[in-house]
This record gives sequence, structure tokens and C-alpha cells, in this order.
Amino acid sequence: MPSGVPPEQPRPTSRRRLPVLLAAVLVLVLAVVGLVVVRPGPVERWLADDPAAPSAEPPEPSPVAVLAGTDVGAPTPATDGLRAVLDPLIADTALGGRVHVSVTDALTGQQLFERGGGTGTVPASVTKLLTAVTVLTARGPGYRIPTTAVAGARPGEVVLVGGGDPTLAAGAKGFYPGAASLKDLAEQVRTALGGMAPTRVVVDSSLYSGPRLEPGWDDDIPTGGYGAQMTALMLDGARKDPKAGQGWAERVSQPDLTAGRTFARLLGVPENEVRSATAPAPPAGSTEATDAPEASGAPVGATGPGAQLGVVQSPPLIRLVDIMISDSDNIIGEALARQVALARGRPASFAGAASAMTEVLSELGLPTEGLALADGSGLSRRNLISPTLLTETLALAASPDHPELGGIFGGLPVGGWSGTLRDRYGSVPGTAAGAGTVRAKTGTLTGVHAIAGVVTTAEGRPLTFAVLTDRVPADGMEPARGALDRIAAALATCGCR
Repeated sequence: MPSGVPPEQPRPTSRRRLPVLLAAVLVLVLAVVGLVVVRPGPVERWLADDPAAPSAEPPEPSPVAVLAGTDVGAPTPATDGLRAVLDPLIADTALGGRVHVSVTDALTGQQLFERGGGTGTVPASVTKLLTAVTVLTARGPGYRIPTTAVAGARPGEVVLVGGGDPTLAAGAKGFYPGAASLKDLAEQVRTALGGMAPTRVVVDSSLYSGPRLEPGWDDDIPTGGYGAQMTALMLDGARKDPKAGQGWAERVSQPDLTAGRTFARLLGVPENEVRSATAPAPPAGSTEATDAPEASGAPVGATGPGAQLGVVQSPPLIRLVDIMISDSDNIIGEALARQVALARGRPASFAGAASAMTEVLSELGLPTEGLALADGSGLSRRNLISPTLLTETLALAASPDHPELGGIFGGLPVGGWSGTLRDRYGSVPGTAAGAGTVRAKTGTLTGVHAIAGVVTTAEGRPLTFAVLTDRVPADGMEPARGALDRIAAALATCGCR
């Protein structure tokens, strides 16, 4: 987290899959109009490591239910009632001089309360909610990001082509569970080359364009462990150590070349024979991996310049969205934003991603007044998002009209239980009611504190809410978080009629 701000608390490794599990087998009935966040049918196939076969993993044990149920007949809080409850909490000086709030009925999409709701505010990591919705719309939950190897211009030359998968691992066990493996890709290349020995590795990360760091990022982000040079090819989110824990991690300075050197070692090629260049054009009539995201393996036939020698695929986007939201993973956030750009024919750059995301949000009928996007992770202080856009986005995702968007709820941390909310809702006075009833994405930069998610009232009415504040004193993180949590907890106890 930039400028000395401690990181949002990640989930422990042992609970990495908990939010997905909660969503899969119990729990968030956001809209009794039809959305229950479960993953049967095609979603189960999306989540399988092999799309053509069922998962070989043993079934998960049934967890204890921690989230409140909803009631389609529950009364809707009244605006005056909400104002009486929320106004004193919003006035808490711990929230600084600029606090903007929106509360919406998740079943109808009607805004019930707002205070500066349409005003663009620096959002920090709650930006990832928009990244999730736009990538699921543009690519679909089952899309997998390919990493390919093709024949180079000279015999024995292998080109490693980055497709933008930030979870790619060197071997079977990288940082991200279920990640594609360069070792598997190297085996495919050896098979495709037959008796020809690889002699050189060329790294092609040209899919991404523009600057590798967003100009609105704080100066310490490149070295502070929460961001990285954004390249179309990287291993383990550009971490130096794939065994590093969640949150802060030292990143490599050249993620694409680091991946290329690892690939060279796997192929038995000296590291001094690794260089950057663009892959030859594929042979006429061939199909590139990006046009067939479920393809795997190398085609049988010639290995002339540009011929595909192998391909591996990322986990499906629905799984990457889970990780991005539950772990607040900035690198995955940036990679998914670029997938929106690619799907819309825009440059895979910070600017191209921002433009494409805005376009998708507009097409979904969401209010984009006051919206200014600069990245997909929320690290940029140039981002501005209104609370109303966030609450309407969450309500849209909860509606039966867009079932593909329900995937955003699987990774939302649970108050007092998981993710960045694991240690919140209980220790601070006035917040205990939010434990097990608040599910939300948090955001933190120095001076910026935000929360947006869903909560069920005491009477069973599901609400979406967003509270954004971007003028908190630099040393005011803990009081600001407590004040945010009191607002969400008050919604959980609210009859407000």
C-alpha cells in the first residue's frame, strides 16, 4: 500500500478459497428475485482446471453459515429513517472533510439514501468492483487467458508470447492455485520440435502498450510491494518469491524477461540467449490461441516461423475475479482491465483499458457521470468514482438480468470472517452488528478510505451501499475504518421506517 499505509489485511492462506466456498454452497441470496450465488451447471465447468473433465478434487466440507438470509417481503427502509440513522455517523470527524454515500435497495435498484452520491471520489481498491463487472461482461466468466509458444524466425528459436495472464507459474506450484505452468508449455514445445533442440528464447510482450506504471500511482508503488511493472508476460504476479504471503511482496523489475529466462532454463537454453522481440506472423490459415481460448497443446504439422508450438491457459476469469476481489490483488486487477480493452478492440494499456471499461459501464445503463478511470486496480489517485455508480453496479449484478455478473459476489469479504474484513466488525464499538451480515470490498490509500458492498437489514432486506472518503488525515486510517464500519453496521440493524 502506497506512502507507508499498512496493507488491507489479506485472507490467511488456509482460507484462500473460503469466499468462493461460501458463495458456492450457501449463502448470499442477494436478490430473492432470482439471484442465489451458487455455481452449478456451466459455472462448474468454468471452474474446472480441465474444461472437458470434472474436477478430481474431493468435495469441500460444508461450512458454517455466517451470512444473514434475505426476505423478499421484508420492508424497505425509508429515506427519512435512513437519514436519521446515518447522518450522525457520516458527520464523524474521523472521516475527514469529504464523505460521499449511497444506499440502494438491491431488489429494485431504487436509491434510498445519498449524500454526494453522484460525486466522483477517489475510490482506491473499490475500483476493482467495476473491473470485475466489465471484464465479466466483455469476456465472460469462462474465458481463459492464453500464453503461447511459437516458432521463431530461425531454426531452434522459440518465441514466448504473453497473453496477459498474471498468474502464470514456472512449475506445478506457483503463487496462484490452479495457474498455468511454463513447465507444461516447455514440454509441449519439445514435443512439437521433435528432435530439434531449442537454441534461443525470444520474449514477446508486445500485447501491452503504453507506460508500464500508471502516472497517478504513488512514487513508492513500484518498489513498495503492492504494484509492479505491467507487462503481458509475468510469473506469479511479478513476485520475486512465489512463496511470498498475501499482500506486500517484492516484485521483479522486468517481469517479461524474468519469465523468458525461466522458460529458457526449462528448455535447456542459456539465459544469455534470451531477448525481446515480436513473434513472426502465424502461417496463413492458422488459428491463434487468442481466438480459441479453450485450445491446448501444439498443432501437428510444420514448425516454420510463427507456427504454434504450444499453449497453456489461465484459470477462468470467474476464478481470477474471485482472487482479485477477495485478496485485493492489484496486479490481477490491472490484467483484467486490459482484457476488457482487448475484448473491445482497444490498446491493452492503462488508457485503453479505462476507455473500454467506461464504454461497457455505459452500455450496461449505469450512471457514469463523474467517472474518471485511470487504472483497473484503484492504485491511481486519478480515479474518480461516484458512490451511486458503485451501488447501482452491485444492484445490477444482483439482478436476474445479468447472471454472468453474479460472480462478483463470490469473492467479497465477509465482515468479521474473511478477506480484508476478517479482523473488522467486532473490536470497534458500534460495529459488531456487521459481522456476518456485511459483504464488501474495501479501499485504502493514504488519506483515502472506502467501502462498498451488500448488507442485509435486521428485517431481511438486502441493500447495496458505498461510502467513499478521500480527505482523511494521513495518520487517521484506523479511526476512519471504524467510522466506515459503523455506517455499514447501522444498515444491518436498521428498520429505518
